[in-house]
Amino acid sequence: MKITFPHMGNTFIAAKVLMDSLGLDYIVPPPVSRRDLEIGVKYCPEMACIPLKINIGNFVQAIERGADTILMIGGFGPCRLGYYGEMHREILHDNGYNVDVIVLEVSRGEVREFLVKLKRLTGNSSYIRLINAIKNAVSVSSKVDELEKRTFITRPREKNKGDTDRIYNSFLEEVVKTKGYRNIQTLIQDTINRLLQIELVEGYKPLRIGIVGEIYSIIEPFTNMNLERTLGGMGIEVDRSLTVSKWISEHIVRKVLFLKKDDAFKKAAMPYLGAMIGGHAQETIGNSVLYSKDGYDGIIQLYPLTCMPEIVADSILPTVSRDKGIPVLTLVVDEMTGEEGFKTRLEAFTDLLESRRERCKIDNRAVLPRG
Repeated sequence: MKITFPHMGNTFIAAKVLMDSLGLDYIVPPPVSRRDLEIGVKYCPEMACIPLKINIGNFVQAIERGADTILMIGGFGPCRLGYYGEMHREILHDNGYNVDVIVLEVSRGEVREFLVKLKRLTGNSSYIRLINAIKNAVSVSSKVDELEKRTFITRPREKNKGDTDRIYNSFLEEVVKTKGYRNIQTLIQDTINRLLQIELVEGYKPLRIGIVGEIYSIIEPFTNMNLERTLGGMGIEVDRSLTVSKWISEHIVRKVLFLKKDDAFKKAAMPYLGAMIGGHAQETIGNSVLYSKDGYDGIIQLYPLTCMPEIVADSILPTVSRDKGIPVLTLVVDEMTGEEGFKTRLEAFTDLLESRRERCKIDNRAVLPRG
């Protein structure tokens, strides 16, 4: 058995650790590229969203390298993620790829069902080993998120442009070759230490932009045209509302263990969207409100064409923008999205934020009492 899984941003690192901890043979799909999208467009229905198309491209390339089993997370409620596993299976089988698709779906409290599915992969592994493997994967995903957060801080402030990307690119090359929980943890910490040594421009206060939207679009660099790197290179600090470790914690760990979820975004979204309508719509609205309270200069919403929950959120965000006084840019991505047009819209938005910041400085000086 050779297992593969979707390549969504850095989720492959946590998946590697899970596989290594269980002693499983696996194949990491290559980083997402135009080829994944071309394969997905060829095999998938035209109106399927871009994450599904790219996933199919991931799987086909992994199968070509010898994978025969696909492992992925499922979902519950009004979101198409719950159908992905079956759709992947049918699309692949219809095109001659006879692979096994194992979907890890976590309904509240059904820890045994979740572990039984994992046990299908491992055979004789004890439940204790399964639980430890999951703990290792969660720990690494949290550490990777810490590393990414550090790049968001250093990239706009670095004195020597490109230092952050050189260190981060080196990490991405090394982590693919590194095996085992402890070795990967060490590599991540070493990379964080190298980032901490980058010389920063003293006193520089960059614009800050919060990124919200559908999780695949905001986590996978190919889909969002390397948004975080682009903005960082423009001297802007970003923060991503959804991360891999947060998703795992909220949708797997806390659900399985009956732990209370972090509902800060739900409380913030309540005046605008009081119910969960699927996907990440409520998180998009709630986190936008929270970013405005935290003094961010702007918000960027990202989602794939045809994503209904985010379309609903998109219709609400202008009201949030008006009420909270924070500009919002919405970017919709599909296979036709062009990088130059994408970058032009970013530049126009950041120019607006710079002008707004300068205007606020002038307005604040105008109301100061005269001495």
